[in-house]
Amino acid sequence: MKRKIVPDVVENQTIRSISGSATAREAVEIMAEHHISALLVTNGDKLEGIFTERDISVKIIANGKDSGKTKISQVMTKNPVTISPDDLAMDALQKMCELGFRHLPIVDGERVVGMVSVRDLYVTVQEQLEDDMKFRDAYIFGTG
Repeated sequence: MKRKIVPDVVENQTIRSISGSATAREAVEIMAEHHISALLVTNGDKLEGIFTERDISVKIIANGKDSGKTKISQVMTKNPVTISPDDLAMDALQKMCELGFRHLPIVDGERVVGMVSVRDLYVTVQEQLEDDMKFRDAYIFGTG
């Protein structure tokens, strides 16, 4: 069975987001509190960007910026690549590998519905491969 992003990978997810007018320090505090490495940057339900650990290290620390004064809108990745809830897990993983991303926002039309990480996808794809091998064995050996 081909697994879709929603509900097979992400279901009933609490969306962690922040406004572009917040500071990087505020974002880092949220990320630390929830043990996550990326935040969606939103305006209501609309996605404006994504802010990740990579942004912290490359755009703030490496450039000597003050995280307490730097606005998220200055350092976020604007108009990020997104996926649809109906996209397949394997396709999302391939997209992430090709583009070098570890997180992809999930958008349904204009509305943000979640975010998927490469870790989430690896687990799902591994389960899918195991199911495929069981199906194959059942077919080959006539046990299914």
